[in-house]
This record gives sequence, C-alpha cells and structure tokens, in this order.
Amino acid sequence: MTFNPEQANKTLEAEGLRCPEPVMMVRKTIRTMQDGEVLLVKADDPSTTRDIPSFCRFMDHQLIGSQTEALPYQYLIKKGLS
Repeated sequence: MTFNPEQANKTLEAEGLRCPEPVMMVRKTIRTMQDGEVLLVKADDPSTTRDIPSFCRFMDHQLIGSQTEALPYQYLIKKGLS
C-alpha cells in the first residue's frame, strides 16, 4: 500500500481525539463526499490503526494508503469500492 497524501480531495484533522471520535468524524465527513473522492485522515489515537481499516471494510470504502510508523498516523480513504 503506497502513501501519497497529494491525491486527497479533503483532509480531516482528528489529532487529539480519542475513540470513538475519529471514526465518527470520518463517517460524517465521508458522507459529504462523492464516490471515488479521497479523504486524508490525520490522527494520533493508537486505536485508529485498527478502527479505520475495519471501518473501511464494513462500510465498503477503500483504504488506499496509510502511514502508521510515526505520529500523526495518516490514512487515505477512497469513498466507495470502485
């Protein structure tokens, strides 16, 4: 999985928030986006390393990139599966 934050259409700053707030904010933000658009999520809650990939699988979105080696953790989520 490559990580290229420049492909994001929107950015969600979720640093300082704790579970379940980051995933709730991702869900709310992604609802406003069109299929195929990409959301960059920045978070520092360790639970996001588990919760965001699970959210993508459950809600049929694509986790197209992630960076979890250093803070802030960053995730690229493409809305929809196509």
